[in-house]
Amino acid sequence: MTLFVDPELLRLMLTMAAPLVLAGLGELIMERSGLLNVGVEGMMAVAAACAFLTMLKTGSLTVAAATAVVAGIALALLLALYAVALASSQLTVGLSIFVLGTGLASLLYRVVIGVTTVTPTTRTLPSLAIPGLAGLPFFGTVLFTQNALVYLALLLVPALAGFFVLTPLGLRLRAAGENPRALDTVGVDVRALRYGAAAAGGALIGLAGAYLPLAVTGAYSDGMIGGRGWLSLMVVIFGRWQPGWALVGAVLFAYTEALQFKLALVTKAIPPQVLLMLPYVVAIVVLVRLYRGAEPPRALGQPYRRESRV
Repeated sequence: MTLFVDPELLRLMLTMAAPLVLAGLGELIMERSGLLNVGVEGMMAVAAACAFLTMLKTGSLTVAAATAVVAGIALALLLALYAVALASSQLTVGLSIFVLGTGLASLLYRVVIGVTTVTPTTRTLPSLAIPGLAGLPFFGTVLFTQNALVYLALLLVPALAGFFVLTPLGLRLRAAGENPRALDTVGVDVRALRYGAAAAGGALIGLAGAYLPLAVTGAYSDGMIGGRGWLSLMVVIFGRWQPGWALVGAVLFAYTEALQFKLALVTKAIPPQVLLMLPYVVAIVVLVRLYRGAEPPRALGQPYRRESRV
């Protein structure tokens, strides 16, 4: 039983959950406004490549993270341009961004680094032990010795939940995804709200992509996102479009990912291929169960046309 509640395992769980939380919250913001973004995987790939290459050239973690955020915003606004201004199919545009992003990330890396047998590496975000709390038994190791982006991801959850419920802008954003015509009749610009939601969501998705090279690996490789963009979509569905429950979903998937590393160290009885697919099997099983009865925002994926009577 100790194997499954080991402090180091749970600490790794939170470390692995951070990109899912950041990307999931970014997707949640966009979907709450009525924008469906299935290109998260490609956006994260571009952000990861931009963050790593910037870090390699400048040595600044802050500049690298900012570059990834800008890349995420740019791709999200590209989706919004087609979805909002041109009223194109959001699913089609999102899939196009996924394909474009995965290819563009690889291209950027090859153009800057070239073909080399030695993979360049950079330093990563240090752990920040919170004074007075890091020394607590069990919880100190798990919660209070993380890197800055883990703390940011955890703090964004209650902040975003409060934003949706307590602020006029948050209520308007939710209305844009539920009944945009009613919002328009009271003089609120639905298109501007959706563009703003795209920018905010893209920033968080970009930061999620930057997390892997800047906080985990210190390097970039093709395919390093490893399906986390798709998992972030599942996190939103798991959480029923609520930030708190989205965090629970991210932690659950991250726990299975951390557990596979732990099991690989302590046992050889389970084939490594089974361990690698464990997080995705859990995601499929959980979502098949939870998707029943899940109610997305009513205007999700639907372009809004002011001149339309419907």
